[in-house]
Amino acid sequence: MKTISLTVRPVWSAACLLMVILQLPQPARAEMSAWADNEGGRMRLVALPPDPSGNIRAGLQIEPKPGWITYWREPGSSGIPPQVSFSKGVSLDKMSFPIPKHIVDDKVDEVAYDSSVTLPLQLTAKEPALRELKANAFIGICKEICIPFQAELSLIFERSAQSRPAEEAILRDAEAALPEAPSSEFNVDHHTLSTDMKELFLSITLPESGERAPEVIVAGPSGHVFTKQMATHRDGNKFTTTLSIGKLPKAYDIHGKIWSALVIDGSRAIETPLAFE
Repeated sequence: MKTISLTVRPVWSAACLLMVILQLPQPARAEMSAWADNEGGRMRLVALPPDPSGNIRAGLQIEPKPGWITYWREPGSSGIPPQVSFSKGVSLDKMSFPIPKHIVDDKVDEVAYDSSVTLPLQLTAKEPALRELKANAFIGICKEICIPFQAELSLIFERSAQSRPAEEAILRDAEAALPEAPSSEFNVDHHTLSTDMKELFLSITLPESGERAPEVIVAGPSGHVFTKQMATHRDGNKFTTTLSIGKLPKAYDIHGKIWSALVIDGSRAIETPLAFE
């Protein structure tokens, strides 16, 4: 009897192939750094490649864990404002801040974020063909105590032309969360600081009629933020308030200084400079 040798070849289904592919090491996304982790949350860098002029749209994405917060640019009584620096050849032109929350309870009085937030960054690279973007990020992330969180973040730009829907969506959503620019329908019309610099009076036009007082957060000298409204009056879309100004730096001269006011009315907000002559 003749022996017939058969070679049995495995038949791979689409499902089996997919399982094998998913188990192989996957390359990191080129325009998102790896997450840096901390006891209270995590953060990473997101960016789009430089345009022909070297301009880079980027963002520092921060995700506090439930119950934790991270801070606005003027955080309040004891917080740490975000700081980001970049390697040689890349300059940080502007860091923007989405609308924060004024968080007040028995223990804290802070201006902060208690959920995922991306801080938009405008960068300029000396070389438009920049291949790698490196950043050093330093933030405060707090619960019952505040923990300094520092991380080195880096990403590689892909040279090939391609769409980047995930990165573009993150940056687009971050920019949409920024306060509006002042307008005729929503603006701080007048501001006056008392002679003793203890009270700040504001007259504000709001975008809609209502009865509830808007939230007002005034950032003064670096490290100082004022939120306590002592007297308020709203008549439709017209609102006046007097804020208590806490302790200012010794021998502080207000002349020529520029503070800023963030006004939050429902789902809308503006941030506008307050110039003192």
